[in-house]
Amino acid sequence: MANSVGYHEAEAKLTPETQDNHRCFTSMQEELEAADWYDQRVDAATDPDLKAILKHNRNEEIEHFSMLLEWLRRRDTKLSGELQDRLFTTTSIVAQEQAEKGDTLGGVETGGGTAVASGGGSLGIGSLKGGGQAL
Repeated sequence: MANSVGYHEAEAKLTPETQDNHRCFTSMQEELEAADWYDQRVDAATDPDLKAILKHNRNEEIEHFSMLLEWLRRRDTKLSGELQDRLFTTTSIVAQEQAEKGDTLGGVETGGGTAVASGGGSLGIGSLKGGGQAL
C-alpha cells in the first residue's frame, strides 16, 4: 500500500484538524499494511506456535485500525452517517446503493450479490474534465 510522503499542501495552510486527520489516515494505512503482512506470514509459517503468535499480532493491528476508525468517525459526521448506513448490513452493497440513488450506477446491475457490468463502461459519475455530473 503506497503511503503519501507527507502533506500535499503547505503545512502552514492546514488546520490542526486536517493535520490530525492526516496523522490518523496515515496510521490507518500503516495498521492495514501490517495486518496484510501478518496474514501473509501466517500463511507461510510452518510452526503452529509461530502461526498463533503471528495471528495474535495481526489481530492487534486490526484493533489499532478500529480504534483509529472510531476516533475519525466521532469527528466526521459524514463518515459517521456512511458507516451507520453501510456497516453490519446483510443486503448486497451495490443493491443498497442503487436503491438509495434510485438508479443503476451507469448500467451496473446486481445478481445474487455480484455486480455485473451491462455495457457502457461508465459508473455514471460524468467526465472528470468538467461539465459532467457532480460526484
